[in-house]
Amino acid sequence: MTTYAVTYVYADDAAGLDAHRAEHRAFLRGLHEAGVLRASGPQPAVVPRDGAPPAGAGALLVLEGDSAGDVLAALDEDPFRKVGLITERSAREWNVVIGGFA
Repeated sequence: MTTYAVTYVYADDAAGLDAHRAEHRAFLRGLHEAGVLRASGPQPAVVPRDGAPPAGAGALLVLEGDSAGDVLAALDEDPFRKVGLITERSAREWNVVIGGFA
């Protein structure tokens, strides 16, 4: 298995995120219990130094899989995604050499 870092960017919809957060976390807990998800957590919006509007809040997820497509497919049923609260997502192979994921 290969380790992948997946990033989410969330829609600017605090009420929607709050309404579906419990289902989202239960879904991710299931992936963790299945050994697919190693870790996940939210990331705040990024405020650029040049005065541009803040980039959306999101999340970083660390998953194990055979390919980037496989890990994204494992996340397809995320309740946040199903209701349109994830506006962008990407998976990038991560070659961990030091630390708890190595």
